[in-house]
Amino acid sequence: MGFNTQEVALAGRSSVTVQLNEGNENLQEVVVTGYGSQKRESITGSIASVTSKDIERVHGGATVSTALAGKLPGVTFRMSDGRPGASANIQIRNMGSPLYVIDGIQQDAMQFNNISPNDIESISVLKDASAAIYGVRAANGVVVVTTKKGKEGVSVVNVDAYLGFQNWTRFPDVLTSSYDYMRYKAEAEINSNGSTSITPAELAKYQAGTDPAYRSFNWRDYVLKSNNNAPQNSVNVNFTGGTDKMSYYVSATNLYQNSVLGKEYEFKRSNIQSNVSATVANGLKVGVNINGRIETRENPGVPGTDDYFLARYAVLRNTPVERPYANDNPLYLNDIGHTESNYAFLNEKLSGVYHSDWRVLQTNFNAEYQIPGVKGLSLKGVYSYYYADYLLNNHEYTYNTYTYRPATGTYDITGGSNNPYREREQRKEFSTTSQAQLNYTNTFGKHNLTATLVAERIKLQHLRNYVHSSPISNNLPLIYFPTVDTYNDTDDTETRIGYISRINYNYSSKYYLELSARRDASYLFAPDNRVGYFPGVSVGWRITEESWMKNLLGDSKILNDLKFRASYGVLGDDRDPNDPTKSIVAAYAYLPGYNYNQGTAILDGNPVVVSRDKGVPIDRISWLKSKTTDIGADFSMLNNRLTGTVDYFYRKRTGLLGQRTDLIVPIEIGYTLPQENVNSDAQYGQEISLNYANKIGEVSFNVGGNFSYTRAKNLKSYNPLFFNSWDQYRNATDNRYTNIDWGYEVIGQFSSQEQINNYTINNDGKGNRSLLPGDLMYKDQNGDGKIDQYDERPVGFGYGKQPNINYGFTLGASYKSFDFHADFSGGAGYTWSQNYETRWAFQNNGNLNTIFEDRWHHADPYDVNSEWIPGKYPANRNNPGTSHSDYSLNGQGNSTFWLHSVKYLRARTIEVGYSLPTAMLSRIKVKKARVYLNGYNLFSIDNLKQYNLDPEVTDDNGLQFPQNKVINVGLNLTF
Repeated sequence: MGFNTQEVALAGRSSVTVQLNEGNENLQEVVVTGYGSQKRESITGSIASVTSKDIERVHGGATVSTALAGKLPGVTFRMSDGRPGASANIQIRNMGSPLYVIDGIQQDAMQFNNISPNDIESISVLKDASAAIYGVRAANGVVVVTTKKGKEGVSVVNVDAYLGFQNWTRFPDVLTSSYDYMRYKAEAEINSNGSTSITPAELAKYQAGTDPAYRSFNWRDYVLKSNNNAPQNSVNVNFTGGTDKMSYYVSATNLYQNSVLGKEYEFKRSNIQSNVSATVANGLKVGVNINGRIETRENPGVPGTDDYFLARYAVLRNTPVERPYANDNPLYLNDIGHTESNYAFLNEKLSGVYHSDWRVLQTNFNAEYQIPGVKGLSLKGVYSYYYADYLLNNHEYTYNTYTYRPATGTYDITGGSNNPYREREQRKEFSTTSQAQLNYTNTFGKHNLTATLVAERIKLQHLRNYVHSSPISNNLPLIYFPTVDTYNDTDDTETRIGYISRINYNYSSKYYLELSARRDASYLFAPDNRVGYFPGVSVGWRITEESWMKNLLGDSKILNDLKFRASYGVLGDDRDPNDPTKSIVAAYAYLPGYNYNQGTAILDGNPVVVSRDKGVPIDRISWLKSKTTDIGADFSMLNNRLTGTVDYFYRKRTGLLGQRTDLIVPIEIGYTLPQENVNSDAQYGQEISLNYANKIGEVSFNVGGNFSYTRAKNLKSYNPLFFNSWDQYRNATDNRYTNIDWGYEVIGQFSSQEQINNYTINNDGKGNRSLLPGDLMYKDQNGDGKIDQYDERPVGFGYGKQPNINYGFTLGASYKSFDFHADFSGGAGYTWSQNYETRWAFQNNGNLNTIFEDRWHHADPYDVNSEWIPGKYPANRNNPGTSHSDYSLNGQGNSTFWLHSVKYLRARTIEVGYSLPTAMLSRIKVKKARVYLNGYNLFSIDNLKQYNLDPEVTDDNGLQFPQNKVINVGLNLTF
């Protein structure tokens, strides 16, 4: 370790003397960058990368993004939803959704996430001016994916298979006893109204539970244990090899992921990958990359936009006094008054069927020709064709619910649904990319030069049609014209043209310079604003290559390599900064005209759908521009055993949209002034990563970690207007952090009725008449004797935002045939808001979240004069909603009591493997065999455990689908 590998021929000698040459494999690593690759020693930008070894041992999710948690400095991670087929939200330095490039072709997040992880060779993340070469849409950084290629050598067949069992990490707990439910309900009603209809005698019947009408039902177990240890499995088979003339990699993967919510909630995906290249003539190399997949989601078709929600909602909405079936007869769905949350209804037999398929094919054809007569000059051409077909069929059935009449023994129809719902959506996505690339590489003594010129054209077409009907029967899935009530049809086209140049120069592998520039044109902008120019420059200095530094270090192995680097670049974006799925401006908005099928006019007494003037043409919007500065250092120490990077970055983004406030147009014209590129903001932060590897005896081990901090700030808005100083304090954005939650500061809880009676500050807006001991005390920030909007202060980091602090570390070791790996990741500096089912008792007249058992309450709930027993939460009230000051005051629900700054560290992957002896395997013609036990999300150390919530959830009601804890057993084979 720390020296170059050497092969020395014996040439008849019985012994040889070998001089060990110091080396650093890390510096020789080839990193894929924009339109090419470089050795790590020559990289002058901020680029982080992971390889297949890091990705392939993550078996916790169905998508590639789930494998990146904590592995890359500067990459922020939050996986709020863990349903089958779900993806994580990853961003580079919290700058927004990045651009994805797969095998040199720009793609979207869906294509990135649904590559088979087994087919990925490496993922590089371009975080600074190194991304400028991608120009358009590169302002938020670029994720560059390279799939595996064949290598010269013996052909091999690899098999990677695993079987896993999933359970939820955490989910809110609820009451399971009808007695507990009713006694807490009685207490809450007394606290709310001063009385309750629930008598002690009735409570005694619930406590006994002998009468069928007073039994208990455990909805949490009924829902969440219906498919305990939900299975997931994956099988990948690939064969690879090559000669000096040809190489190939061919792979097939099948993934299946079930859900804890039930066997009918499924995600399936089958992938193929074929990468073949061949030298067909002297200096001419051709290749083809084919990536395809079929991706299927199927689950019960239920009301609402999220078919997984009602099953989760059932846990907290349904109470222990309600039962799924009338008289417990599974032939009769019980009418509980809110059947949509009756889990017995949520299946494909009763509620309906949702089924969607993506069929995707990506083909890349490339050819590279070494131009004779000019050393190092080559011409490369790439043509890519992408086709994706989406088909959704959703059928929601009509059904009946029943009430059992004990007196007659009959089941009466008392509810259900007579509103059938049938929809079909079809989408077709076409994308073509053409690239012509001229490359030049040569060395002149100690001068090394590489140059690249690229011309690129991208065209995308989006076709969609949607039809909805109300079928006359559950048994007629076909859509007939008489039942159709909605039909939509769209056809959108996007085109972009780019010209790229880059020059890399280094002198004696000591001084480095990279210059890049890109010219882009977008169809979105008016002709005079259509073109954008995006330059980038970076420099590097390997100070350890200086002769004076070598003399200073001498034979010391403390510092082996040290490189300082700096970069600056301008990057562009034509997407909406608040919604990256949309463009910054509507297509053709710069042209005057009319919007069709908008508005209604009455002509001859009849309503007629008409067209409407588009308004002022939007011809002053162009590219968002990000000016990114990065200063960093890369180093290796202790005989190359310790390596690391340090970075500081600052991105100033200009061209954000805003309106001019110093121009006024008459209200009579019916529209306002269009937005323009007039605002700006900034994102800045620091990153560090370290990795140490060594070997002691037969034990090899490595320890690594990274830490990133990033924060965003508004810089300048156009001519902000304020009514007064308070308005300016509360609503100004210039030179302030973005993503701020405002709310009240809670300074304590009232401890007695006497304290409430003598309290001089109007704490609830009602003269404190609604307060009870345990209620929240707000700070009167301005000392005016009342709590109102003037007492609001910053209390959070914004709803649903990425962590401002991200970190991860990894441990690895091997001994003989055993190996061990552990990956951890964490985050901090983001907010979870406690609301609805997690803020007050009996939300929506549902069950009680057990966190509210720890509340202020009377020693005897039926005696309002009994002493108050302290607890964490205010006294329970019956479904108060926002009507009480504890939960919302003056329309402001945020406070330091309900908003939590989240901090967590979780074990992403822990794996133990054993490789079988080669001597034994050779007898059965197997080259390698390894078995392993793998755990994902086994535990988390965080401050949301007290709420029974996964630390990465976003939804404030706590009902979001949490991540899964997974145990996998797997097998790797090589033939």
